[in-house]
Order: sequence, then structure tokens, then C-alpha cells
Amino acid sequence: MRILGIDPGYGTTGFGLVEAQRAQVRLLNCGAITTPPGMDFSARLEIIYEDMRSLLAVAQPDTTAIEELFFGHNVTTGIGVAQSRGVILLAIRQAGLEVTSYKPNQVKQSLTGYGGASKHQMMDMTRRLLHLDSLPKPDDAADAIAIALCHARSCTSLLNEKTTGKF
Repeated sequence: MRILGIDPGYGTTGFGLVEAQRAQVRLLNCGAITTPPGMDFSARLEIIYEDMRSLLAVAQPDTTAIEELFFGHNVTTGIGVAQSRGVILLAIRQAGLEVTSYKPNQVKQSLTGYGGASKHQMMDMTRRLLHLDSLPKPDDAADAIAIALCHARSCTSLLNEKTTGKF
């Protein structure tokens, strides 16, 4: 199963494509969709949408996973990220793919066993699980890979097979 993990943003949207079969997971590709600061915001959303459509066509994932929004102190930034997430979800829907959302603490719990894991702990665990020599860059791509790994653990588990009868 090919899983595309997405860490939404309007300046940088990270993506990570993994192939998962039971406990075996390998990284196929990762990177980021970027938009220039200072550009009209609607133009930035258009870039994200078009680049996401292209990525989905090239990557050919079986399913997608995306991070749910967490509004911290900066609500203004959160609103922009929410709009970016909206155009990403639209592109996924138009591609006919399923999408599963994960909260940040769910991703942390899945990979490290602790929902309050630090960014460094998450990046290190991602590197270890995929047997990589170095951490994926940029950080947004590493986050997207972690989201894909979380989904891989969820959808390829024996429990999922018993409850749904499929992978």
C-alpha cells in the first residue's frame, strides 16, 4: 500500500510517500510544496492546489493521511493553514482518494509511544523506523513522513485486517 502523508501549510506543505506491507515500511519519496512569502494569499493557495494535484498524479498513492490542525497561540497563522488544508483536501477528493486525519499527539503516540514526544524524538524515530542515514529535510517533509508512518501502522495492523477484512 502506498501512503502519502501530508503536513499542511501555506508557506511549506510537507509530503512523504511510503510503501507499507504489514511491519515493513520503506520511504519512496519526500519533499515540500512551497509558496513565496509576500505573494497574494489566493495565488499561494492556487499553487498548493495545483502542485498537490500534480503530486497525486505522479505519486499514485492508494490512500492519504493528513495532520489535523492544532491552534496554538497564533490563530491568524492557523486560519491560513486551515485554508491550505482545505485546498489539499479538495485535490485529494478530486483524485478519488480516501484521506484520514490524525491529531499531532496521535502521530507522536503511534511512533514513539508517547503523545507528548518532542520534535527531535519524532524525527529520530522516523529516521530509525525507515533505517535512514540522516533525517529527511525539510522538517515539514519529516513531519509528513511521520504522518504516513502513523497511518501505515493503523491500516496494516492485524487488528484492522480482522475488523475490516482488508488492508
